[in-house]
Amino acid sequence: MANDLDQRCINTLRFLSVDMVQKANSGHPGLPLGAAPMAYVLWMHWLKFNPHDPQWFDRDRFVLSAGHGSALLYSLLHMTGYALSMDDLKQFRQWGSKTPGHPERGETPGVETTTGPLGQGVSNAVGMAIAEAQLAARYNHAGHAVIDHYTYAIVSDGDLMEGVSQEAASMAGHLKLGKLVCLYDDNRVTLAAGTDMTFSEDRARRFEAYGWHTVRVADGNDLVAIDEALRVAREEIDRPSLILVRTHLGYGSPEQDTVKAHGSPLGVESVRKTKQKLDWPTEPDFLVPDDVLAHFRAAVDLGKRQQADWDARLSAYAKAFPERHAELQGAIRGELPAGWDADIPSFPADAKGIATRDAAGKAMNAIAPKLPALTGGSADLDSSTKTALKGLGDFNPDASKGEDLQGSDPAGWSRQGRNLHFGLREHAMGAIVNGIAAHGGLLPYSATFLMFSDYMRPPMRLAALMGLHVIHVFSHDSIGLGEDGPTHQPVEHLASLRAMPNLVLIRPADANEAAVAWRVAVETRGGPVTLVLTRQDVPTLDRTRYASADGLRQGAYVLADAKDGKPELILIASGSEVSLIVKAAERLEADGIAVRCVSMPSWELFDALPQARRDAVLPPSVTARLAVELGVSQGWERYIGAHGDMISVERFGASAPINVVLPKYGFTEDAVYARAKALLGR
Repeated sequence: MANDLDQRCINTLRFLSVDMVQKANSGHPGLPLGAAPMAYVLWMHWLKFNPHDPQWFDRDRFVLSAGHGSALLYSLLHMTGYALSMDDLKQFRQWGSKTPGHPERGETPGVETTTGPLGQGVSNAVGMAIAEAQLAARYNHAGHAVIDHYTYAIVSDGDLMEGVSQEAASMAGHLKLGKLVCLYDDNRVTLAAGTDMTFSEDRARRFEAYGWHTVRVADGNDLVAIDEALRVAREEIDRPSLILVRTHLGYGSPEQDTVKAHGSPLGVESVRKTKQKLDWPTEPDFLVPDDVLAHFRAAVDLGKRQQADWDARLSAYAKAFPERHAELQGAIRGELPAGWDADIPSFPADAKGIATRDAAGKAMNAIAPKLPALTGGSADLDSSTKTALKGLGDFNPDASKGEDLQGSDPAGWSRQGRNLHFGLREHAMGAIVNGIAAHGGLLPYSATFLMFSDYMRPPMRLAALMGLHVIHVFSHDSIGLGEDGPTHQPVEHLASLRAMPNLVLIRPADANEAAVAWRVAVETRGGPVTLVLTRQDVPTLDRTRYASADGLRQGAYVLADAKDGKPELILIASGSEVSLIVKAAERLEADGIAVRCVSMPSWELFDALPQARRDAVLPPSVTARLAVELGVSQGWERYIGAHGDMISVERFGASAPINVVLPKYGFTEDAVYARAKALLGR
């Protein structure tokens, strides 16, 4: 069992956490009290990290999926020597502090991913393990293992209840992610009740059915058993591991094993009694004994040595494989290789045109061979979203399946394969690509129908919050889908996604805008990019007659203008509806009306422009504005103003062929022409 120093180290973690919560009068003391022993063993015996370089690329990744227990993570970071001071701990949950209520990537050194919404962190961890495996397969060579690390997570009862974790765990087991290890804080208490009220299945057997290796630790204070379980888990190379550690929420407190210990400060008297129970001085608060600090801070020198060893291996790798080394370093830095976009196609004018999903698919397949970091896949919809990376293989551990399922695909099924098959797991897909992006070295994308962005919204929000560079491809973007009917026809989804801060949504009008959209998606930094694409063919505009599709970069641009550059009417549209306003404008001009057509593929890119540039596209003096979009009108008032009008969809769709549905909803050239004339009072 624990020696005296070990026990005092664990109690230091416990009571730094308890004191943080008590000082803030807000937080979750229960998890740190119960889970501190397993965290201590992991961090001090197994976790590979350098506190003085939190971004060292070959570090192990640690995810506190149970993000409500953030005080424990902050205690670990402070004690092991990260740039997180005692004053930072004392500012727990306060304005502008490095110690927010839940761990936030980018706010605190050493925090790998933002957690708190339960189930997301463990699903991020699956993505991190995928990233490690794919990068290792691409860059490691015999005698040169430059990518070699583990992903660990501490997960809670709540994490394992959430559906997203079950989707992700199923995929992790299928993919045999042997370097993923999850420590389950099995305390059997949630916020409202004990798990006997809600969660009675055998969790170990469930994970075994997913293809995981499981180990039980009967006593969460048994450091030897925890250490042995971690050793065994690390040696299990063909399966991810779940270590079920039986703990007690609020261990040692008067509220132990009750819901009261979960999400509220213990109170002054209960803190005093807990410290007495665990043989810890009641004064002062935030106590750190000198020998305990010295023991924890040994992690600094160890981390420096481990990183120095990696640096030496990386230098040897650079000499042996200079091209691959340069490629890896560029990927780690998030750089784009020279000429990455040289083969992106341009599309000739075509009245019939092609679907923007097809054009976007051609663009991404022109990019992928020159951008090795690009990886991703769809929720079982490659043939519909057009997002398969041709000839670049499928990520899967079982090479024997290649002949059966992939036929002539030369890359086969392997860890190097860049096509990820998520199956019908949209929620996990969103969280997993977040984990891949947070890991670094790869540019991940996901793909499904726009309708099913509903299933992905929580991880999309977290990607926006973290500023992660991920690309979401959504096809089948409107009621133009037709026969599949309203269950598959998005109506409110554009407005819903546009409401999300720090997310860029791009809905291209034709094939050439779709190609530029992929350029923008790859180049954009600081947040996720969403590409919204049609299933139906749309005309490819004649760019000798209309403005260049590069105008997409500014979010909205003048596609065609009145002859004298002084319009009396502005028609605005995104996506497939742009071709409608172009046709209607020709008829209006024939009537002597000066019309400007504006393609507006991205509100976010447009809103980022200086006001003068926005006014050049939408002059304030021109108040007669008609917007046309196959979605709800919410939000468009900022562009059409008080005197404008809009053709939109304010009810659910219908099941019928597209050439029936669109006229029924008013999306025809005649309808645009008539509404424009009415707006002008003519």
